[in-house]
Amino acid sequence: MAIAPPSLWHSSLDEAELAPRPPLGGDLDVDVAIVGAGYTGLWTAYYLAERDPSLRIAVIEAATAGFGASGRNGGWCSALLPMGLDTMAASHGRDAAVRLQREMFATVDEVGAVATREGIDCHFVKGGTLVLARNPAHVGRLRAEIDHLRSYGFGDDDVAWLSADEARTRLGATRVEGAQFTPHCASIHPARLARGLAKAVERRGVVIHDDSRVTAIEPHRLRTDRGTVTAEVIVRCTEAFTSTIAGHRRDLAPIYSLMVATEPLPASFFDEVGWADRSTFSDARRMVIYGQRTADDRIAFGGRGAPYHFASAMKPAFEQHRRVHDLLERTLHDLFPVLGDARVTHRWGGAVGVPRDWQCSVGFDRATGLAWAGGYVGDGVGTTNLAGRTLADLITGTASDLVDHVWVGHRSPRWEPEPLRWIGITSMVRLPSGIDRYEERHRRPERWRSAIVDRLTGH
Repeated sequence: MAIAPPSLWHSSLDEAELAPRPPLGGDLDVDVAIVGAGYTGLWTAYYLAERDPSLRIAVIEAATAGFGASGRNGGWCSALLPMGLDTMAASHGRDAAVRLQREMFATVDEVGAVATREGIDCHFVKGGTLVLARNPAHVGRLRAEIDHLRSYGFGDDDVAWLSADEARTRLGATRVEGAQFTPHCASIHPARLARGLAKAVERRGVVIHDDSRVTAIEPHRLRTDRGTVTAEVIVRCTEAFTSTIAGHRRDLAPIYSLMVATEPLPASFFDEVGWADRSTFSDARRMVIYGQRTADDRIAFGGRGAPYHFASAMKPAFEQHRRVHDLLERTLHDLFPVLGDARVTHRWGGAVGVPRDWQCSVGFDRATGLAWAGGYVGDGVGTTNLAGRTLADLITGTASDLVDHVWVGHRSPRWEPEPLRWIGITSMVRLPSGIDRYEERHRRPERWRSAIVDRLTGH
């Protein structure tokens, strides 16, 4: 299945690196069948094969490894979780919330370590993340977030406030009034990581079947368009594509996030704006934006705001939205006017999986043999690694600290039926833009709409 138009990440790989693997050749019997060859499925296969090399493991993929969000994202290997500390603490206590967050800090380094060990050249650079404050409302919001993290025991080594001068020295964007900085993030080339992981699991005896669409997931059985797969354990790792599987349409809502990338920029640009550490960056607006400096000196820049499509529909055409892509380009030039007439060479997008309560989860029901992980809301590059390690321990019965984290066994409520789902998600997509316009115009925090967004997202 081709990606048209391709993401920057896929277009930078050669044909040999993107070559598909053979599909299922008919019925199959294995020990573990994994649905989806994105990060979650590949990390799960990797750690399962490491825990128990005798396992017969097959990964069943509708397109090719890294076809979905795993190969199209912004390239942030971060320690972010979609749910806030307060949400986790309310159900499992403050210590448990802190423990999971610290596990995520360590996960960033685990991804880098595996990439090094397996020879995966995914351009991993741990430069941290800058969240820029560009008006007084941003300053107050970011300082409040730092104070909140301090109340949970996180110190300057985890998150720090930078003055305007300190922030501009790191990244010379316009109207910077300060920034929040965390070292717990690396920039990566996401498609290189996905394709490299696929080769790594194959070296461990895992078989990946491309172009094999799963139509139904049942206890110990997968039904596909190429045959039936029988397994002791079935692992669903389908994220936004979960909505395409029978009986799972309302489990996760597919929300599109779009990106643009510039041509490689000259040294004079970086002489002007700095960015020597290749930190990932965003700012404190409510409509999420995210960017990185790539290994070949482009800016890869993305954001939310694309429409949700009725009945959780997913189509390649939805990866293009002229208004949103144009807005991303204007935003990028507002941040960095020194870009001048630098060309944008790529426009693309993909869908992230959003659970109703904004909480990612991982779990395994040994009675049915069904396991799952997902609901990352776009924060999955690092979280998928932790999911894969956790699933490997759950499935093999390995006693570890991972299997009792707060997200293990969590069950999110299903999304409402249509048209309620469309009304709710469309409102949620549009609210942040109104907040940002108010705060830019009045240069003070917007209250009532912000409270609604915080309530909806569990922050």
